[in-house]
Amino acid sequence: MEFYKFSKDNGKKVSKFNSDFIMSHIIQTNKPTNIGCMHLDENGIVGYHQAVVPQLLLILKGEGYVRNEQDEYFKVESGEAVFWGKDEWHETKTEVGLTAIVVESEELTPALFMSLKK
Repeated sequence: MEFYKFSKDNGKKVSKFNSDFIMSHIIQTNKPTNIGCMHLDENGIVGYHQAVVPQLLLILKGEGYVRNEQDEYFKVESGEAVFWGKDEWHETKTEVGLTAIVVESEELTPALFMSLKK
């Protein structure tokens, strides 16, 4: 399990085409990729299971807790990402609610674009 940051302060200013915004790059793939938005209500849970392919969880809103095989929970919040490798056991839960983008693909290398959380 790896933790990354994609918050505004980890992005780069874009001014091309007379633009004015911050872009936090996340991932690039050449193989088929599934991308979804996951909504967990209060006390929601994604049960303990094995990742079929590498998986990236990008927390957009709210906060929660994640774990892998170690049975130790780590707090995650908006602007943070969690990466699990293929076959890695994992679980996500929240007490207050959580909205996240889930990216699943055989080819995910988040370290190419995002910095590790310190």
